[in-house]
Amino acid sequence: MTTVTKDNRKRQLDYQEGRIESYVNRILGDDFKDLDIASLVDLIEEEVKSRSTVSAEEISKIIVQSAKDRIGLIKDVKHPDYQYVAGRFYLQKLYKEAATNRNYDSDKKYGGFYALQKALASKGTYSADILREYSKEDIIAAESMIDPEKDKLFTLIGLETLNRSYLSKDKKSNLYELPQERFMTVVMTLMINEDKSKRMSLVKEGYWALSNLYMTVATPTLANAGKAYGQLSSCFIDTVEDSLQGIYDSNTDVANLSKGGGGIGVYMGNVRSKGSDIKGIKGISSGTVPWLKQLNNTAVSVDQLGSRQGSIAATQDVFHRDIFDHLAGKLNTGDERLRFHDLFLAVSIPDLFMEKVKTRGDWALFDPHEVKAVKGWSLQDSYDETRGAGTFRDRYEELLADENISKTIVPAVDIYKAIQKAQLETGSMYMFFRDEVNRTNPNKHAGMIYSSNLCVEVTQNMSATSVESQTLADGRIVITKTPGDFVVCNLSSINLGRAVKANVIDRLIAIQVRMLDNVIELNTDKISVLQAVHTNNKYRAVGLGTFGWHHLLAQNGLKWESQEAVEYADTLYEKIAYLTILSSMELAEEKGAYPAFEGSEWHTGEYFERRGYFTDTTQGFLWKTLATRVNQSGMRNGYVLAVAPNSTTAHIGGSSPSIDPLVSKTMIVEKKGIKTVVPAPEINFSNQWFYKGAFDIDQKWSILQNAARQKHIDQSQSFNLYIRKGMKASEILELHMLAWESGMKTIYYTRTPKNQLNEDECEGCHS
Repeated sequence: MTTVTKDNRKRQLDYQEGRIESYVNRILGDDFKDLDIASLVDLIEEEVKSRSTVSAEEISKIIVQSAKDRIGLIKDVKHPDYQYVAGRFYLQKLYKEAATNRNYDSDKKYGGFYALQKALASKGTYSADILREYSKEDIIAAESMIDPEKDKLFTLIGLETLNRSYLSKDKKSNLYELPQERFMTVVMTLMINEDKSKRMSLVKEGYWALSNLYMTVATPTLANAGKAYGQLSSCFIDTVEDSLQGIYDSNTDVANLSKGGGGIGVYMGNVRSKGSDIKGIKGISSGTVPWLKQLNNTAVSVDQLGSRQGSIAATQDVFHRDIFDHLAGKLNTGDERLRFHDLFLAVSIPDLFMEKVKTRGDWALFDPHEVKAVKGWSLQDSYDETRGAGTFRDRYEELLADENISKTIVPAVDIYKAIQKAQLETGSMYMFFRDEVNRTNPNKHAGMIYSSNLCVEVTQNMSATSVESQTLADGRIVITKTPGDFVVCNLSSINLGRAVKANVIDRLIAIQVRMLDNVIELNTDKISVLQAVHTNNKYRAVGLGTFGWHHLLAQNGLKWESQEAVEYADTLYEKIAYLTILSSMELAEEKGAYPAFEGSEWHTGEYFERRGYFTDTTQGFLWKTLATRVNQSGMRNGYVLAVAPNSTTAHIGGSSPSIDPLVSKTMIVEKKGIKTVVPAPEINFSNQWFYKGAFDIDQKWSILQNAARQKHIDQSQSFNLYIRKGMKASEILELHMLAWESGMKTIYYTRTPKNQLNEDECEGCHS
């Protein structure tokens, strides 16, 4: 006879036959008639009865694990829908924990939302903003909107992810908040400054978008909205000035942002190279490597709220004299004194370099400090305004011809080989095609873009912050700085697998852009680096992206390797772009345009003309009308679209990550020692053929798809290349050439079967 213990073993009861069957049937109802639930019950009972003593908590774990063990690909008892069955049982665990900690009946599933706000505010987990800015009646009205039935949309991995990283707990890690309450707290926080006459209707709309899993907000927003700590933006990009003050100030800024959970991108192209002069003394500069090692130490020592070390990506120009040291920075061979293994590395590439690689020509490397001193301008401050011609190549040729400029001449292909070596060995040598990025920059009137963020989807104007003066006055040190453009990434993503199928894209994007825009004001007091606050307000940049592309193709019966998939990417992302720009323009009509709007390509209409939107079609007429309205009313946001990697929150949304193909039809996800089988979303007998694995896909089709959507994205995409085992170096070069020639802006990871399992990404961009 098995004894069941309850209430921390204070009560002991004999195990009763039929109790588990009754419990399972009550939780699942009639929702899984195609599954053999009876055999699952038998399995659970067999495991329970094999023990002489078992606690109620242990029975709960056995039930979840038994369902979890059956997750698979429709083979024998394995079936993908068991991820929802296991999720239902896992929910009961969450409901019971929250009810116990908040002292309400767990049969109700959810307790009072107003009481939750008060309880967590008193414990210092929540801020008091919602209690202060909303009336009690408003909060109770929000409680009435909460729909526990929406919890049934989650898979097991979605709920595990929410519980592990997002649901609010007290300082003893006791669970208080449930999934729909997290969504409601996020929405009420994001709508807190809206006009009170329509605020609750906007709360309702935002909750509709999140609770139906039509979208997700970025990890910092999902984790920190409504909390007493933490900021809401995903990541930041700094430009390092070539001075001791500038380098150390940048490192301090990076440390302050990193400790708050922000991923950091750093552009190093201004810093003088090894052997350059300092104060006129020739050959004494140590170059960029010591500063990169310093950044590496910052990433390791200033962790992100104690949960993980900081994430920093450093970008160097391919024409910088220290480029070879940069490219070797993460290799496991060579001089360890020149390595910085904990950084993520990127290389900035002009068109001219790709041309030289293609023709096997020579390439010149320069010291940026010497160029600026002799010529009065910097090569990195220019780009080719058109394909094959422009300021960059004119200045490059001028430097080559100038005998007063020292230069190192190497075969361009040698640099390219070093890039490819780093990619294949470490996965990390992101590629940033600087000319295409700047040619399509809608705000080129106000600045230039030198590099990207940690996940290479954000491309916005950048510049260094400089110290103008330091004075001692009345016993106080007053430092005056001229703020540069310190980029801030505010991200959110559409769940294509759900939103397109439900035909809600039009309605969704309007509320999504508003929520993104509201992050900017809310984060003003939360970002510790003031030039980042300044830039955030100047451009009001956001990055609306997508995930679930492979899921969507499978739903529609489209093969990844097909012209139909390429054309679908073109059509769908044009629609997303149109609706996003429309929503930003309508917000500008309501709240005003971003400060740098005048003179931008949004303002002049060149943004639309450059992309060929003004055609003699119905769609062309819509674009012309929108361009006219934008010219008259402005844009609320200077940048609007960016596709982040979002693999983490794709689990919450129950879909495939970003624009990537799935690596296999079944993935094993392991977090903190817990392994979970995750089948391809909605996989079944009829659509499984459309889930071809990433390493088996001809990557040319991935590039063509991304080139098609890139036309409609003002920023960039976290695009990964999947390199199959045995692929030749020349074949990889062909892929890079195709990506560049097709107008892509960035390439993120180079994934191989070897490095696929060993990469550590920034969770901030996982929106």
